[in-house]
Amino acid sequence: MHATTGKTTKPAASVAFATASLLTADDIAPYLADVLADGDARALPLALRTVADVLGMAELARRTGLNRETLYRTLSERGNPRLDTLDAILRAFGLRLSVQPAPQPKPRTRRTHALRTATA
Repeated sequence: MHATTGKTTKPAASVAFATASLLTADDIAPYLADVLADGDARALPLALRTVADVLGMAELARRTGLNRETLYRTLSERGNPRLDTLDAILRAFGLRLSVQPAPQPKPRTRRTHALRTATA
C-alpha cells in the first residue's frame, strides 16, 4: 500500500522494469528458459514484455512486423499470444521455439511408501 495515497501498489510493474534494466542480450534466453521452467504458461507473455522493454516496443514492432498496440495487448496479463506471434517475437531476439522432453518424476519405492504410511 502506498504510504501517501493509501492505494494498493503494483510491485510487478516495478519488478519488471528493474528486471528489464538489468537484462542484457546474453541474458534473454536464460531468463525466458527460467520462466518456462517454472511451468506457469501465463508468465511467458509477461516475461516477453519485460524482454521487449529491453529492446523497446517500437523496435520490436519494426522487427516483428506487428503493430505496437498488438504487442502491448499480447504481452499483457490477459495476453494469450498465438504461436506465430510468439515465434516472431522470439526471432526478433535471435531465439526460436524448441521442444524438449519433460523431466519424469522419480518412481516411488516401496520403502518410501511404507515410511509415509507408517508416519501418517
